[in-house]
Amino acid sequence: MPIRYILKQLILPPGGLLLLILLAWWLRRRMPRLSMVCFVTGFGGLWLMSLPIVVEWSARALEREPALAEFEWTGLPARVDAIVVLGGGRAQGDPAWQGDQPSLLAMERVRYAARLAHATGLPLLTSGGLHFGEPPSEARIMADSFKRDFGLEVRWQEGESRTTWENATYSAKLLQPQGIRRVLLVTQASHMPRARWCFERVGFEVVAAPMGFLGVPNGLPLGGWLPEHKAVWQNGVLLNEVIGQLAYPLAYR
Repeated sequence: MPIRYILKQLILPPGGLLLLILLAWWLRRRMPRLSMVCFVTGFGGLWLMSLPIVVEWSARALEREPALAEFEWTGLPARVDAIVVLGGGRAQGDPAWQGDQPSLLAMERVRYAARLAHATGLPLLTSGGLHFGEPPSEARIMADSFKRDFGLEVRWQEGESRTTWENATYSAKLLQPQGIRRVLLVTQASHMPRARWCFERVGFEVVAAPMGFLGVPNGLPLGGWLPEHKAVWQNGVLLNEVIGQLAYPLAYR
């Protein structure tokens, strides 16, 4: 797992773009034209990654599932059997909380799923494995948050998965033997198409409950054309999703 993480950080932005700039400096005398290409690509890529307007445009292309309207919630118990909440990382060892907590992405999912669970009475499954092999699992951390922060008991915890595909396959092992094949799937809007694809491939009927939409007007001065540190992270998340959507149909035939 650490090797996979290191390679991913070196290849994907901003790591890969910084390496291009470093390569440009190394080649500046022996291959000046190639050096200029590397520098322009690396610097230009970092600039684009830092623009909120690029986040907005990219997200619009990825966020293909519409949000659930609140008037639809009352009909959900007739359409699905359980709510599945996908893990989104964890924040380790926060002194204020005296332990690990769901990451910001994961906490958004927990909060939205909690509102759906209160409105529908549907049982919850949390899905997410260990963070670099260190317990507790993301599923356990989210389940603790559901109980402590929202007064909800999680019925199932799937604590083995490391990828979206494993979220789906291991959730199927827990739910399908109990006759549960219709799920309400909660994850970020940009991640939902890939998550839905995985869960449908392993035999689930999926009702999508996307949240965390980024493809909305950014409301920033100058329309989001000024560089912003948060946009680098958001564009990195979106680029990772693009790669995942292209790679999953090839990797999991």
